[in-house]
Amino acid sequence: MLRSHRLSLAVVAALAVPTAAVAQQAPGDAQARTSTLDTLIVTGTRVADRTVAESQSPIDIITSEALTATGTTELATALARALPSLNFPRPALTDGTSAIRPAQLRGLAPDQVLVLVNGKRRHTSSLLNLNGTIGRGSAPVDLNTIPVSAIERVEVLRDGASAQYGSDAIAGVVNVVLKGASQGGSLSLSAGQYSAGDGKQTQIAGDTGLSLGDDRGFLHLSAQLGQQAETNRARPFAGTPGPTQPALGQKAFVIGEPEVDFGAVGFNTDFALTERLRLYGFGTASNRDITSFAFFRAPGNTTQNIRSLYPDGFLPEINNISKDRSLVAGLKGFAGDWNWDLSYNYGYNHLEFYTRNTLNASLGASSPTSFYDGALETTQNIVNLDVSRPLELGLAYPATLSFGVEARNEKWNQSPGEFGSYANAGLGVPGAAAGAQGFGGFAPNVAGAYDRDSYAVYAGLEADLTETFSAGAAARYEDYDDFGSQVSGKLSARYAFSDAVALRGTVSSGFRASSLAQQYFQTVSTTFLPGITTPFEIRTFPASSPVAQAFGAEALRPEESLSYSLGLVLQPADALYITVDAYQIDVDDRIALSSNLTGDAVRRLLESQGIFGITGGRYFTNAIDTRTRGIDVVGSYRWDLAASSVDLTAGYNHTRTEITRIAPNPAALTQNGLNLERIDRVEIGRIEDGFPRNKLLLSGTWNVDDWAFALATTRYGSVRTTPNNAALDQEYGAKWLVDVSATFKPGDHWALTLGADNVLNAYPDENIFGNSTNGQFPYSNLSPFGFGGAFAYAKIAYTW
Repeated sequence: MLRSHRLSLAVVAALAVPTAAVAQQAPGDAQARTSTLDTLIVTGTRVADRTVAESQSPIDIITSEALTATGTTELATALARALPSLNFPRPALTDGTSAIRPAQLRGLAPDQVLVLVNGKRRHTSSLLNLNGTIGRGSAPVDLNTIPVSAIERVEVLRDGASAQYGSDAIAGVVNVVLKGASQGGSLSLSAGQYSAGDGKQTQIAGDTGLSLGDDRGFLHLSAQLGQQAETNRARPFAGTPGPTQPALGQKAFVIGEPEVDFGAVGFNTDFALTERLRLYGFGTASNRDITSFAFFRAPGNTTQNIRSLYPDGFLPEINNISKDRSLVAGLKGFAGDWNWDLSYNYGYNHLEFYTRNTLNASLGASSPTSFYDGALETTQNIVNLDVSRPLELGLAYPATLSFGVEARNEKWNQSPGEFGSYANAGLGVPGAAAGAQGFGGFAPNVAGAYDRDSYAVYAGLEADLTETFSAGAAARYEDYDDFGSQVSGKLSARYAFSDAVALRGTVSSGFRASSLAQQYFQTVSTTFLPGITTPFEIRTFPASSPVAQAFGAEALRPEESLSYSLGLVLQPADALYITVDAYQIDVDDRIALSSNLTGDAVRRLLESQGIFGITGGRYFTNAIDTRTRGIDVVGSYRWDLAASSVDLTAGYNHTRTEITRIAPNPAALTQNGLNLERIDRVEIGRIEDGFPRNKLLLSGTWNVDDWAFALATTRYGSVRTTPNNAALDQEYGAKWLVDVSATFKPGDHWALTLGADNVLNAYPDENIFGNSTNGQFPYSNLSPFGFGGAFAYAKIAYTW
């Protein structure tokens, strides 16, 4: 059995978080904040009637109104605008990551957050984020595959929860709760565009509820369909002309939002078979066609271009086709005092890669200009049984005992592309590059199908020990057939000093198993390293491969975490709520993608292994430990006026992550003459300084007659890039963004909205010339709000 943290601290006090403060108030939704405190939650507890106000762990409730309160059509973007602890940058020119972007919670890795839908584990994306972005090396859930129109609310547990839910729940848990009404519905149409004149977006979305069997159940349906045009914030080439460069003054790149066609549907149903037995099911299906752009190939670069095909050079397009499916079906019921829930959970993500407007230079002038590059695929199958019952222990209220078992099978496949997408045919000029330019296809020798099984047993006990003091304990044992077993535990408690003051705290251990993609993925990426104007061809090797082991790779182990939190809630006056939560999260053996190992010695080593045309390598490693410390502050206040009302909310997060250990270089690096660092200052800076250490949200909604006027501002703290050349270190300063909207409701059913996100047209600080690839890349991919500028939109909605 692997080492597990032992919980040696006593149970500390805890409080509930009135986290409606975090969610932006929807126009006209005057009672949303107050009612949120009484919302029954299903995340972080097995107690059936636990409310937000009674939770022993910090939990945010983001309403469906808050998710649609701005111009975005993406779930991840909407959550980032409502949660101060969530970071969702918008990188470009990063292959598949330009299309499927990761989000991070509390400054940790994107795959250290567990995502649930209706309390059931959501499958991850098949994509592995490889290039220089936040979340480099992670394979998280793609939140944007879930249609926003299907969502009733999102519960965000800002606490470690591996003891309750298993692997990945280190930073917290995001639980998407689907709409379940048996009547009513909505239909909306929205359109918008950036002030620069590009990036036009349109969307139609709707949902409706149906009653089944004389009110014995419901079926709720939802759908979302839309388009997004590309944006471009690239600048003209301002460097020294040459055969491998664009012409002086030429704008050769497209840097910004990708072109997207998307559609998604969802359903949620529940039906009473008998008084003691219910059948339920829910699922989503999403298709997205996403086109982003690679690096420009200059006309005079004879190893990458063929002038008879592209006399002016070419800009390759990377086309991703994402197909995502999920289905959960189950039975739940009760027998005496026992409640049980038996479910089957299926998840599937299939991601195809195409490179268009390209060529394979090694094929010569007969090269095709479009290639199928292969596909990545993730499949999840879970069978789960949850059981709970109240226990009379002579306390103020019955305690809740819960336990369960789970069996999970995971599969990950990497399928090869067509021959020309990866081939080195030798038909071009000497030294002609192999494979599709922009994104080379997956060759058969790197393709494969992999799977693993895991099993878990878990138990928990929660009780109100007195009228003012409640506590809980949970433990979970998991066994994976590819690395062994792990035990996690959690203690939590809450103590109310009075109706106005309460205290809460938790301590928990957790873990995250390396994903199958992290263990087996192989590919070649064209990568610009900070401060270097010439791109590198970097290959990712599995840690178990002979080449990676020559670079010093070792077998991957699971990450292990130990988390603490302590919080205070204050209700000093009617309609005023303030919460403060401090936390510390230690992660040992954190899985990271090594630095890009480059240089002549690396090239010679690769060639000795029969690998030519590759100028660098990398692999996954457990080489670092990290410590994350931070604080969340949220508050809300409702101001009732004579003929109107004002809802005010605020949220603040301060987070700092530091690397506390970097394992020394293994002997293999020295023995092979490689004077390299597995984790260099580029990666250290990305982990420690690549996200804002602080973020402030302030918003207000004025409801008067048939109108609602909303004003929100977000301050994003500074971020920093640290290239290997320290002279190019750069800090990008803090920025304020302002969102405004006005909504008119001419009756009980219609709502007309005009709004602008980032209305003051704020942009991040520009790159210094040395970080701008000869002036062409003006903005950093680390920007927490992207670099699109102001976005104006209009919506019309009908509800019934």
